Amino acid sequence: MMGILEGKRILVTGVLTDASIGFHIARVAQEQGAEVALTAYPRPTLTERTAKRLPSGPDSPPPVIELDVTNTEQLDALAGNLRDHGFDNLDGVVHAIAFAPQTALGGTFLETPWEDVATAVHASTYSLKSLTMACLPLMKDGGSVVGLDFDATKAWPVYDWMGVAKAGLESCARYLAKYLGPQGIRVNLVAAGPLATMAAKSIPGFESITDLWSQNAPLGWDLKDSEPTARACVALLSDWFPATTGEIVHVDGGLHSVGAGS
Repeated sequence: MMGILEGKRILVTGVLTDASIGFHIARVAQEQGAEVALTAYPRPTLTERTAKRLPSGPDSPPPVIELDVTNTEQLDALAGNLRDHGFDNLDGVVHAIAFAPQTALGGTFLETPWEDVATAVHASTYSLKSLTMACLPLMKDGGSVVGLDFDATKAWPVYDWMGVAKAGLESCARYLAKYLGPQGIRVNLVAAGPLATMAAKSIPGFESITDLWSQNAPLGWDLKDSEPTARACVALLSDWFPATTGEIVHVDGGLHSVGAGS
């Protein structure tokens, strides 16, 4: 039986360890027939080791390309680097990147300086546009861009300026959907519940967010299970959503729908 990404080429960002959500997206994408390439930052050697744990195995891991999405030179070189690895075209791009300085998280919202806010917005919001544009030369036949979101309609405990950056990400995705739709490119986000990644654990007071899910999500929520999120991303990368763009798909056990207080 053919997978839903059979014959497609997908670029996945944000893979650091096998706890990264991007790793599980790459894994499911390979299981569904895709040829995958990865980007790495800030430690390409760590991503290269992690890549060997994907279904393609240690003998044929996907190519890993160093990419800082705030570095214009690396963005300009991305399409050429992908071509050097045999990726003459792309069918999908996964934006699994977010970063905020510690001063922008953990309840210090009112004291965060603009320089740190700017870093968070550049790395977590504007990067969706810059990554998409860097890949555009390889998407002549259209394709799908999928970004990872965290519901930005509410002010969550300790999430602070990253919440603002995610609100910007949601708006950015809608504008990209508007401007790239005529080229056959769909842009959607998956708003996942909290997952136990390295990035999440670096948020001071992260447990105050996770407790909300364990207590209130109608379907329950497993912090250690990235499979539902990965499957949603892969579905959006496939041809099964040909007329869906500018959308936010919630994969959060249903918490967003029940009005649980924060």
